[in-house]
Amino acid sequence: MKKIKIALHIQILLALILGAIFGSIFSIDHNKLNIEYLKNNQEIEKEVSNWSKIIFYDESGNVVSEFAHSDQLKIIANFKKINDAQKSKIKVDVLDKNSNLSFSTNGIYSISKVNTIAVQIKPIGDIFIRLLSFLAIPMVLASLIVGAASIDDIKKLGRIGTKTFVFYLTTTALAITIGLTVANVIQPGNLINAQSKERLLSTFQSETAEKISKNVDIDIVDFFVNIVPKNPFAAIADGNMLQIVFFAVVFGMMLTFISKEKSVHVINFFDAMSDTMIKLVEYVMKIAPFGVFALISATVADFGFDILSTLIWYMFAVILGLFLQTIIVYPIIVKYFGKSNIIQFFKAMREAIAIAFSTSSSAATLPVTMKCVEQNLKIPKKISGFVLPLGATINMDGTALYQGVATLFIAQVYGIDLGITGQITVVLTAVLASIGTAPVPGVGIIMLVMILQAVHVPAEGIALIIGVDRILDMLRTIPNILGDASISMAIAKGESK
Repeated sequence: MKKIKIALHIQILLALILGAIFGSIFSIDHNKLNIEYLKNNQEIEKEVSNWSKIIFYDESGNVVSEFAHSDQLKIIANFKKINDAQKSKIKVDVLDKNSNLSFSTNGIYSISKVNTIAVQIKPIGDIFIRLLSFLAIPMVLASLIVGAASIDDIKKLGRIGTKTFVFYLTTTALAITIGLTVANVIQPGNLINAQSKERLLSTFQSETAEKISKNVDIDIVDFFVNIVPKNPFAAIADGNMLQIVFFAVVFGMMLTFISKEKSVHVINFFDAMSDTMIKLVEYVMKIAPFGVFALISATVADFGFDILSTLIWYMFAVILGLFLQTIIVYPIIVKYFGKSNIIQFFKAMREAIAIAFSTSSSAATLPVTMKCVEQNLKIPKKISGFVLPLGATINMDGTALYQGVATLFIAQVYGIDLGITGQITVVLTAVLASIGTAPVPGVGIIMLVMILQAVHVPAEGIALIIGVDRILDMLRTIPNILGDASISMAIAKGESK
């Protein structure tokens, strides 16, 4: 009997679907809480559910706050704001549906959601992401050294770098413009009522404060200064991709200036290392369906769908913008600059698309992106090894588009008219933010704070959107990696003339 072999991208797609179903079935119950407290010098865990009211008291017995049965997220957020010294002194009363005291304790150490099996299997997905991440740095380093060493003309390398940078800035600016246009037409911020606004702000207030505290400014001069590493090994250890790219390019270029009988051994070593990393990616991808299943099931189980109805128009605006960027901008680049078939491009990138969606990380997806570009699209290593790592660091089209929509959405909710000048400021600031945004999950919302402050929109407004950030993070990673791939095709075609 002939064994049926299912293509890897089909396996990953099935894992996505089954993971979503599994996460829905074993979703986290929003009417349950896990409370950890100390009793007789022993740590006790207590699961409470279907409460009518939960009351927090201070050490003097005064009521600090009260929460209703639908306030699970608010309760957890409120507890996070309490410092450790106070946590051991507070008292909590849990009242049942008949308003009778069902549970009471002093000294709470932890309040959290009650995890299900769908969340408990997430470490499988985390291992998959870590496997991809550990491949990224040696793969980029080896590919880029070999690529730079194969370009004898330094002027040619400078030309490739300039064209790549211009392409990236252009597609990022287009992405933000598309996002702002969609947000201006739909005006999602004007479609959210005052009650929903207050509920979102209060529920995610603590998470917002945490994100705002991580806000970082971008100084364009410092950005270019910091590209040059003080210690290349420290850059490799820290995963600083721009510094790694700089070191690898300079190292590869210098190999062309020494005798070939010496340089050939170094080049052969890194060429073999690059091939080894590609082979490792192929083996790691064999467990991709399991990793994707775990990641998606955990996300769906924890994410929940209650908040979707509240932010449906905001989500629609972001998703529509990402869709337009993907079906208009990249096909134009592939067709007219890369001189290639659009359908074949998307087919070649389907594995990378699935991994980008499930991991929400351009950096973790980079080894798969490089494999798809080099093996499926037949882009030379000297191009892909330079363009893709650089793109994973500075080309964040999806993230920039989302930041444009989010900024306008928050401004609309607060009744702030940004106008043309304000929106141009958003474009310029978001372009800079996308360059400085690390290619890891969730960091886009931290950079959003900088954009909001640039146009004088309350940074606290990110509490309105943080509840659905994870699902949108998954979606916006797809154009992030497709933009890199399409531009690598354009550069390769231009250099082949």
